[in-house]
Amino acid sequence: MTEPIPPITLPPSENPQLEGQWLQQCLLLWLDREFLPEAINKIIAQRAAQIFVRQRMEGENDLGSLVIAIVTEMQSFDFSKSFYGEFAIANAVSDLLLESLGIDHCCGQ
Repeated sequence: MTEPIPPITLPPSENPQLEGQWLQQCLLLWLDREFLPEAINKIIAQRAAQIFVRQRMEGENDLGSLVIAIVTEMQSFDFSKSFYGEFAIANAVSDLLLESLGIDHCCGQ
């Protein structure tokens, strides 16, 4: 029988605003590298970082819950001028956070 994947918990946030700035910069770089650099990418990165900061300020440390919050709240974002959608953004945030923790996000390792 397979074992469930254990939750990934981020360390408590000491400075959510600083984390948000880091996430916004990293996500914007990721967005611009994946397809074409577009003006909408900056707005997407800002919005995702705002959601992340608010969740962290409310004490959310569970990576899965953070990803779900980003997917849910980004559903109201107008992605019509972008190659991306809410799931791509939430997954990119997850990958960036895992990478920052030194956890390989490839192949479930």
